[in-house]
Amino acid sequence: MKIKKLISLGLLIFIPISIAAEFFKWGTLSVFITSAIAIVPLAIWLSTATEEVAVVTGPSIGALLNAVFGNATELIIALVALNAGLVDIVKASITGTIISNLLLVMGLSMLLGGLRYKEQDFKPIVARVNGSSMTLAAIAIILPTTVIYTSNGVEPTAIRNLSLTVATVLIVVYALTLLFSLKTHSYLYEVGLLDLEAETSHDSGAEATEHKPNLWLWMGVLIAATIGVAFESEIFVGVVEETTKQLGLTPLFTGVILLPLVGGAAEYVTAVSVALKNNMDLSVSVAMGSSLLVALLVAPILVLVGVVIGQPMDLNFNPFEVVAVAIAVIVANLISLDGRSNWLEGVLLLATYTILGAAFYFHPA
Repeated sequence: MKIKKLISLGLLIFIPISIAAEFFKWGTLSVFITSAIAIVPLAIWLSTATEEVAVVTGPSIGALLNAVFGNATELIIALVALNAGLVDIVKASITGTIISNLLLVMGLSMLLGGLRYKEQDFKPIVARVNGSSMTLAAIAIILPTTVIYTSNGVEPTAIRNLSLTVATVLIVVYALTLLFSLKTHSYLYEVGLLDLEAETSHDSGAEATEHKPNLWLWMGVLIAATIGVAFESEIFVGVVEETTKQLGLTPLFTGVILLPLVGGAAEYVTAVSVALKNNMDLSVSVAMGSSLLVALLVAPILVLVGVVIGQPMDLNFNPFEVVAVAIAVIVANLISLDGRSNWLEGVLLLATYTILGAAFYFHPA
């Protein structure tokens, strides 16, 4: 992927620039912008390293690695923000990542892919399975909020216990989805994994059968990229609250719109690139699978970590966030269930995302 390589290499210059901006006190806005841009190539390298290691380790372990590290950037940023006490922004980033992957990423993929190819096909069974799991995830987000807002008063302990219960159920469901995709029904996902290997091989200029990445080299890249994301996230999170206040942005808009754009760059580039190569199976899997990972694993982990570090992280979301997630899941399911896509469906997804983004911008929360 020439575009992916160009972005991942060209934007690395912003790592030293962001460090200099922080060290020499160039202002919070400069630090905010440069550190946000610096996270983008690191996220792409983290994703690329995961894909390369997956090719070496084989289908089962490779799929597991992609499942675990697929949203490592978002998780790292959220953990840093949670540790800093920015709970509202962390909650908003969870819903924002789900919304952006289902509407923005899939919308861009269908639009740009549809402009090149009149109509594109993908496996409807995979979309249905992911859609069903996403419906459960949406219910898990909706119900705790509904309980709280339909009661005369709920004790903080009850909210925490409810969140822990739901988080535990979601982690169990995610483990079962891995069992489904890696073991009992792995044949449904074989095309996507083979496509991933072929894409990685194509980027390195070798045939899939001859492509043998250096495992230790890519493990080193994986570790270095993870450390780099954590370091830049510390810089980014350190100024995010002050900068957004200066810009007149609410924590809700910052978490729902801005943070997913920074943390999800790798998914955006990958999904759009493969869609342009008429590989909507992989594109849809990346978009929906990323949302599923955030809802079923990242969010529950943040709830559990919040208990351990003493931050009041729970699943009591802003009601408008709940409505937005429900809209995103419904629209994405309706458009993807037939196993076909075109540029107009991409426009519809992007229009929905734009309207929701405007609503979050003007929301007074």
